Amino acid sequence: MKTKRRFKTFLYHFTVLLFGFFMLYPVLWMISSSVKPPAEIFQQAASLLPSAFHWDNYVEGWKGFGSVGFDQIFRNSLFVSSMNIIGALISSSFVAFGFARLKFPLKNVLFACLIGTLMLPMQITLIPQYILFNYFGWVNTFLPLIVPAFVGGTPFFIFLMIQFIRGIPRELDEAAVIDGCSTFGIFWRIIMPLCKPVLVTVTIFAFLWSWDDFFGGLIYLNDPSLYTVGLGLASFLDSTSASSWGPLLAMATLSLVPQFIVFLFFQKYLIQGIATTGIK
Repeated sequence: MKTKRRFKTFLYHFTVLLFGFFMLYPVLWMISSSVKPPAEIFQQAASLLPSAFHWDNYVEGWKGFGSVGFDQIFRNSLFVSSMNIIGALISSSFVAFGFARLKFPLKNVLFACLIGTLMLPMQITLIPQYILFNYFGWVNTFLPLIVPAFVGGTPFFIFLMIQFIRGIPRELDEAAVIDGCSTFGIFWRIIMPLCKPVLVTVTIFAFLWSWDDFFGGLIYLNDPSLYTVGLGLASFLDSTSASSWGPLLAMATLSLVPQFIVFLFFQKYLIQGIATTGIK
């Protein structure tokens, strides 16, 4: 019986490791190819071990293209991602608190509209948004990538926080009111400290989605000095001449480092925030 149980345990872990390897293989290939000589990247595509470590890919990639170095591109992405995090935390928490705790006219109708926007692909609102931002003169600036986060531009974050706040007992609000706490005081002193897991979850998602955003930058940014990481990586590709695959893979590897660090240090709060959302 014990031997059978051990065999099942071994088989389970072996299967998980095997599938895990296949899922991680593209990332491992990218990291390995980032230090391969250019001639080996596709000639020995299946191999994860380079014949020699070609660190020049990182040097050439960090130089960027033209007069724009990749250090500037990383700073652009870090700025846009940071502002998106701040905007998402401020707007989502205020709107979610209003829906979860306050009473106001047309609350149910507005909540239904909020849920409806979760089902709308961004391509549907892209043209009206572009016309609006172009009218404001915001095209070729960071504003179209930042401002929507400050006006509740991510319904998923709002819905996530609404469900979490609804799980907080209302007795805490009533006790705060008895002690003379205002509505904002309840929001700031009672609700927000208890929302730490979901706030960290929003922070992680806002960072990852903003850092990985290619489509938004492609639509609104024209000046190479304003490029974010997605556009910077795409600039290494040239359909009319040879593409710089080595520098591209090197910078793609570096672009994963901030995401890996964020997930590594905050995965506990990410899992806790998602797992406890909606639990009464």
